[in-house]
Amino acid sequence: MFPLYDENPHFLRPVVTWGIIAANVVAWIQVQGLGSDPALTRSVCELGLVPGELLQRIAPGTRVQLGDEVYCITTGQPGWHTLVSSMFLHGGWMHLLGNMWFLWIFGNNVEDSMGHARFAAFYLLCGLAAAALQIAFQPDSGVPMVGASGAIGGVMGGYIVLYPRVRVQAAVVLGFYVSRFRVSAGLMLGYWFLIQLLGGVSDLGHRGGGVAFWAHVGGFAAGVLLILVFRDPELVRRHPIHGLSRSGRAA
Repeated sequence: MFPLYDENPHFLRPVVTWGIIAANVVAWIQVQGLGSDPALTRSVCELGLVPGELLQRIAPGTRVQLGDEVYCITTGQPGWHTLVSSMFLHGGWMHLLGNMWFLWIFGNNVEDSMGHARFAAFYLLCGLAAAALQIAFQPDSGVPMVGASGAIGGVMGGYIVLYPRVRVQAAVVLGFYVSRFRVSAGLMLGYWFLIQLLGGVSDLGHRGGGVAFWAHVGGFAAGVLLILVFRDPELVRRHPIHGLSRSGRAA
């Protein structure tokens, strides 16, 4: 189930959402060489978040396999800057495009609910919470974690609290068959969260690469909680449909 757009107007110009998207694209071009090696591998190894290094549970010089003849060598130094730098890096074109698409669809309305400065802080805190949960579940991992998915999970967590009844135009692709339909944001984002939770449970005990499911879970949960502090009720009430009430309209 892939979202195409939501039926939810925004009133503030989403400059922070645009800025985050631009920062990710610039990092992809300038730091990651549009996904070409050696820039891609170097960026992932040097700027990706490695739980085992942060907690100093991996010996320096350990070789971590990322793919066929592609590997990182751990330094043994806890690079705390990677908690932030990893949020702006991606592992491939589809990883980048998918993340930025979800951020655009749901980010503009969440930014609209709290203002620009608060949204920037909200986004970063959700990203940090995502990293924290991934580290908690894989503290010995030497595999670098990259991607904006955890922070964007926080945006979706905030959205499901604010606008669960808003309709989202979505598509399902099954081979050559494409079906398009409308679904509530609560159902779509709840389904996304359930998939991440089940993926995290099935991934318990694995130390290899793959999807950082627990980062997605942590970011989403942080968004659900933090939105209660960061939202501005007056800004939220401007939206035609918000909350769980039947009217959901501003006075």
